Amino acid sequence: MNFRKLPVIVCAFFLSFGIGAATAGVGATSAQAPAPAQAKPDQTKPPEVEQITVEELKAKLAKNEAVTIVDMRAIESFVQSNDKIKGAIHIKARRLHYRLSFSPFKELPRDRELVTYCACPSDEIAVRGAQVFMEAGFKRVRVLKGGWHAWLKAGGPVESKPKV
Repeated sequence: MNFRKLPVIVCAFFLSFGIGAATAGVGATSAQAPAPAQAKPDQTKPPEVEQITVEELKAKLAKNEAVTIVDMRAIESFVQSNDKIKGAIHIKARRLHYRLSFSPFKELPRDRELVTYCACPSDEIAVRGAQVFMEAGFKRVRVLKGGWHAWLKAGGPVESKPKV
């Protein structure tokens, strides 16, 4: 298997899982599927997430601005790489909600700027992670446009990830 394609496959798997769950009612009769007008009022759509460009984030880091960077790459992509964005905290997407109640996220001020990134083709995991942070009360959350690959292409500062 070509390991360069693995992050794309992993992202596609998670994306197809979400799409499969959303389209599970396709083919059902109209009597079985509720019309959009019948949706429950307590169901809200996830918050819209803003993006930050690689150049904007590089400028913030160069000025030593307070930015928390969250690496949400799939574990396979993270393990294959020797580096991460300088100062980034890696977390598994499926564990994010749980980890919000622990350090370092528990101590972070909710108005602190936070940037998520992944290695997915359309930043799917980073967007979902940003939505989780926003739902938890973080006010200034953005997704790195193009994620890990755009960062590397632009020559953004990286550091060796900790050896485990």
